Amino acid sequence: MRKTVRRYAPIYLMALPALLYLLINNYIPMGGMVIAFKNYQYNKGIWGSSWSGLKNFEFLFKTNDAWTITRNTILYNLTFIILDTIMAITLAILLNEIRSKKMKKFYQTVMLLPYLLSMVIVSYLVYGFLSPDQGYVNKTILAVMGIDGQNWYSRADIWPFVIVFVHMWVIVGYNSIIYLSTLVGIDRSFYEAADVDGATMWQKIRFITIPNLKPTIITMCLLSIGHIFYSDFGLFYQVPLNSGSLYDVTSTIDTYVYRGLMQSSNVGMSSAAGVYQSLVGFALVLSANWIVNKISRENALF
Repeated sequence: MRKTVRRYAPIYLMALPALLYLLINNYIPMGGMVIAFKNYQYNKGIWGSSWSGLKNFEFLFKTNDAWTITRNTILYNLTFIILDTIMAITLAILLNEIRSKKMKKFYQTVMLLPYLLSMVIVSYLVYGFLSPDQGYVNKTILAVMGIDGQNWYSRADIWPFVIVFVHMWVIVGYNSIIYLSTLVGIDRSFYEAADVDGATMWQKIRFITIPNLKPTIITMCLLSIGHIFYSDFGLFYQVPLNSGSLYDVTSTIDTYVYRGLMQSSNVGMSSAAGVYQSLVGFALVLSANWIVNKISRENALF
């Protein structure tokens, strides 16, 4: 035991800062979950406030908000997982076919750029297109067609598509580079043998590329499922400009918790929503990993 500790001591020391960060940033704040079970009062603090049992959860689920935020969070994230996977793999395959190293690097840089932008900047880009007064859509596209401009920030019917499009624009390039790193590691002799046998491009993708991408696809999907009850706060709050008329299609658990704290100061119910989010997300990760264990044990996370 001592020999093992001495042997790996440098590695333990290197891991220590990361472990301390996880402890301080992720685990110590978990003690705040107790607020979900208390009738929190500012003047008494966390431990001085009286216990409320499950009343915060009861109040949350008696409102229509619980159904709305759960529906939006799950449906948006399921859509993101499916479309992200399809589009990222498609782009990775196309990038892998480019033989010029300079052009490949150029395309990778262009595709990664949206991922590096702050969601605040992205929200201004979207506003530049959809602004009711000076937006590109109203002033250029609709004006040329002789159609009156629209107040897009009160049109709840279009925003599910806007949210999905903006998310895809931001994240697909980053995910495609992850898949590309796997494609680069595939032995080229497989494709050369397929060419000799007269295989088409689709056959090579179906029987060589996709099977080799399977472990990466499963890992990425499992990680995404783990975050299925979490949403990109900036995407659902900043991009729609927190428009009240869009709450039914843009409210997720994260934005609901924030609004509960900032607008209604309902700390107990906001904490209850956060605990609900964490517990269901944890259960989904365990369930998804259990299913993968049954189907392909070597690709499971644990």
